[in-house]
Amino acid sequence: MTISIFASPKLRRLSAPLRALIRTALAAEGRRAREVAVMLTDDAELRALNREWRCIDRATDVLSFSYDEAGAGETVRREARRVSRVPVNGDVVISLDRVRDQARRYRVSEGAELARLVIHGALHLAGLDHQRPAERRRMRKREDAVLRASRSEARALDRELGPATGVSRRSDVQRPRVPRDPNPRRR
Repeated sequence: MTISIFASPKLRRLSAPLRALIRTALAAEGRRAREVAVMLTDDAELRALNREWRCIDRATDVLSFSYDEAGAGETVRREARRVSRVPVNGDVVISLDRVRDQARRYRVSEGAELARLVIHGALHLAGLDHQRPAERRRMRKREDAVLRASRSEARALDRELGPATGVSRRSDVQRPRVPRDPNPRRR
């Protein structure tokens, strides 16, 4: 199981809590990480990826690229979850600009917002979607459950994302590699 974190050297201490969030979110859906990358970047990069893979010319907060053979939106059935944890392969790309702005808008800490976006992206890799109202409710319910179970990881992210970190500066972002599969998911 490999969970790689791509971020500026100033943000490397986010790696352990980000990995824990990915593991917890996938486990909640009966999945496990085989090869997952989390890339922390900026609005410009998310806009470029969104334009290239979804034909939407605007920035977004999180994109997920699944590299598994299962079709979009397929989830592991409850019976299969008990037998084994099906592995997940993919990338989660997050805009730190959106983390900062949305944290302010939703009146939460940057660590809590980053945790929510990481969980959201991991749930997409696990097969959840939110195109229909019922899917949105299920996605939000799963996000909330994982967030409740991961409070310590969100606090760890808060400690590392203090004001001196400057997460919104362009020098603090990692440029993502080009996705291999046009199956992105967006919040």
